[in-house]
Amino acid sequence: MTTTAGAPAVVTLRGVEKVFADGTQAIARLDLDVRAGEFVTLLGPSGCGKSTALRLMAALSDATRGTVSWPGGGAAHGEIGFVFQEPTLMPWTTVAGNVALPLKLKGAPTAEITARVEKVLEQVGLAGFAAAYPRQLSGGMKMRVSIARALVTTPRLLLMDEPFAALDEITRFKLNNDLMALASGLGMTVVFVTHSVFESVFLSQRIVVMTPRPGRVFAELAIEAPYPRGDAFRTSPEYAAYCRRASEALSAAMETRP
Repeated sequence: MTTTAGAPAVVTLRGVEKVFADGTQAIARLDLDVRAGEFVTLLGPSGCGKSTALRLMAALSDATRGTVSWPGGGAAHGEIGFVFQEPTLMPWTTVAGNVALPLKLKGAPTAEITARVEKVLEQVGLAGFAAAYPRQLSGGMKMRVSIARALVTTPRLLLMDEPFAALDEITRFKLNNDLMALASGLGMTVVFVTHSVFESVFLSQRIVVMTPRPGRVFAELAIEAPYPRGDAFRTSPEYAAYCRRASEALSAAMETRP
């Protein structure tokens, strides 16, 4: 695995708090740096502010206090890709049409759109499905389309909000494998949200364990196993040890009070 310790930050959060209109405080005193080329997972219980943190990074929401900054202007220049919990595909158009949407909104030339859509569909394993419609796809394939749509603009930062939570375990393992290969091969910077200790350990270079609401960083765990990782890693003593450490950190985080 290539170290990212000295890499520049893509997004930085300092003293970030988020209070919603009804008075609910989702995040308190959140400090986080995400470095270029890093795969970071936010791990924590439901309602701890993981998804809110992603939305702040994507400039889809404003912090109540604190600062969220993007060295190099990533958010301002639309260099962020977002994969939501649901694929959110347009049912009336094809796979290619769904993936092309961000480029069309940017006014990219038709030839460029065609070439980039073709390339990214190949990268996510859907090269033969450009003309298919969402209703013809499995849940896993729909999520691949959603990932392709997020990647087609070649973002500096890819944000993923529990994208595989609704999938069966076999499909989830396969997509975990493919996402890791894709992120590693493209040198992507990824922030991934999950409730799963096992998924977080398998995918990440760094796990950020968050407290219950209001969410803040409780602990950080470096996963130093080299990429690529596969089924052999999932059944290794090293994987089991990392999962145990992550589970212990999560259990301790659950016991904290605001």
